[in-house]
Amino acid sequence: MLCIETFQLGGSNMKKLFSITLVLGALSACQPQAPSLDILGPVPELGHGLMEGYLQGEPPLNSAAFVPPPPSEGSARQQADNAASEALRSLEGSARWDQAARDADLHFPAATSIFACALGANVSEAQTPALYRLLQRSLTDLGLATYPAKKAHQRPRPFLINGEAICTPDERELLETDGSYPSGHSAIGWGWALILSQLAPEKAEALLARGRDYARSRMVCNVHWMSDTEAGMAVGAAAFARLQNNELFQATMAAARAELSSASVSAPDADACEQEAATLALSG
Repeated sequence: MLCIETFQLGGSNMKKLFSITLVLGALSACQPQAPSLDILGPVPELGHGLMEGYLQGEPPLNSAAFVPPPPSEGSARQQADNAASEALRSLEGSARWDQAARDADLHFPAATSIFACALGANVSEAQTPALYRLLQRSLTDLGLATYPAKKAHQRPRPFLINGEAICTPDERELLETDGSYPSGHSAIGWGWALILSQLAPEKAEALLARGRDYARSRMVCNVHWMSDTEAGMAVGAAAFARLQNNELFQATMAAARAELSSASVSAPDADACEQEAATLALSG
């Protein structure tokens, strides 16, 4: 596939800045081929562990067409963003700050732990291969959907305005040039919350609350404004809606639902989940 080959042959900066954010940005202009219907078959890797999504070959979701522009300078919305950002600055160095740093890591298998407590189940390639693959591939669809709006607006991130620290300092250079609006992490987190709520509707409240807190982590980290996260969640919901008509996605959902019904799926550590809940509550 020409698009993938071109990306993989990129220069040293591509290798140095390994972030999934960078990969998604580079791929936003690609037009890949349609996938096969083998839910666990080989899938092209787009770089740094990022898999081809389910929506390859379909018309791209143009978030710039339905996401409103970011708040203008001096507007009431920007004032609300400023106030929300300032209110969370006291969390720097706290357990909530550390949680935001963990939430920022979307590499696998680390990313599978994000919703484990809310889901009440551990997700792994060995125990739940269909669900593991579902999260891997949908990440690409959810994240890529934010880039038309990101590129259209190129909004500066909060740390560029307030000059304060971020919870992922190794990504600072990358984030300086990657548009803040809408938030790609928030789109992915909220999209995953919706996917998992569809798989386990009895856990929907906990899963959606974790999706909200996941988006809030981006504000705690000082890398996104409140309106960035809200717009990201809207894009994630739109991409989730688009996925409903994808045959391969639905086949993988059915297999993942069966996996979660199995008695062999292990539960996350109860004490660790209690600690996570207390930590997330620190940001309101």
